[in-house]
Amino acid sequence: MKKSIKMLLLSAGIAWVTASANAQSIINKDIAGTLQIQGMYRESKLGQLNGILNANGIPALSDNNYWLNLSMNHIHKRFVFEDGIGASFTSSSDPNAVNGINAKYNQFQIYGRAGYNIAKFNNLRAFPFVGLNLSEAMLRIRDDRRTQSTSDFSTELLNSTSSKTLWNSRVGLEFGAGFDYLIGVKDKTIDNFTIHRYIPIGVRIGYYLQTSDSNWKIDHDYNLNNGPNNKQSNVFVNVNIGLGYKVQHR
Repeated sequence: MKKSIKMLLLSAGIAWVTASANAQSIINKDIAGTLQIQGMYRESKLGQLNGILNANGIPALSDNNYWLNLSMNHIHKRFVFEDGIGASFTSSSDPNAVNGINAKYNQFQIYGRAGYNIAKFNNLRAFPFVGLNLSEAMLRIRDDRRTQSTSDFSTELLNSTSSKTLWNSRVGLEFGAGFDYLIGVKDKTIDNFTIHRYIPIGVRIGYYLQTSDSNWKIDHDYNLNNGPNNKQSNVFVNVNIGLGYKVQHR
């Protein structure tokens, strides 16, 4: 979880810098953007990992293809900048019939994309984009039978168990295109500003190219050799809905 917290703090810092920049420019410039929720599908490649788990008596993990992202985009003329954080839904294996050991698997990501809107209509955005993606895979080995074999605090401290958490950091590039249809909502006026509001419904289609090749690690960044090293490069599809705005100084 330490790695995930760092990623969340980094994303919060990016959001804060962006918000500060927008706040300074709002007086003299029109600004626009969107806060949105994205559901993503990207097929995971767990075959190699499952083979290692099976060889050690741990049943295979289920697929880990579905993600939920929270993201924002920022519009400057025809340029579209999109950033977000996300996580996959948990994949679990069945417990080993003899010792009860099982595995759980998650992925976390933070990403940024830059695109250019080529659509000619005000209620439509269509933009090719490129992006950078930083992600982390988390594999948890659960040995509940042994960790839950005593009710004494002191005994639990030195209880022998196979439970552990392993991490794998990844860096990748994204190439694709985004499409948004903008459904207009009634404008709102505050002092000298007019806020044009809309609901964007859209899709992102692209290819994630993993560029890193890092070892799996356990706590305190201890490297582990001979782990699954197949890259997760694959096609991805996002569908999104959100609340958009354009603030104009009158």
